Amino acid sequence: MDKLDDHETGQYDIETTPLFHPLQHIDAGALAAAQTPWWNRTLVQVNDAVVRMAVIEGEFHWHKHDAEDEFFYVVEGHLDVDLEDRTVGLEVGQGFTVPMGVIHRTRAPSRTVILMVEKAGVVPTGD
Repeated sequence: MDKLDDHETGQYDIETTPLFHPLQHIDAGALAAAQTPWWNRTLVQVNDAVVRMAVIEGEFHWHKHDAEDEFFYVVEGHLDVDLEDRTVGLEVGQGFTVPMGVIHRTRAPSRTVILMVEKAGVVPTGD
């Protein structure tokens, strides 16, 4: 089991081992409804990428991924993606890709559910 916690606050509950395998039904709505912030799980691996789901509230720390892009898609709530020069606000049904090497952090003013797609093996807390 690959569990990662933020070294400063211990508030992140991140699991990188996929919860589901190919040919398994995933009820993402029910899964998200049963969680409280900061819950982050890898749902499934698809080829060399993973699909992760997070239930968040508040802000994540500033970080970057040296070798991986990161795609965010809002399922419920509102997500702000802070970059060094601007903030991108995302509503339900909207997505945004942060390219590799770009310093960023995510913030959610209230309980928010997001999906993320990124290369398998990524360190979710950054490089």
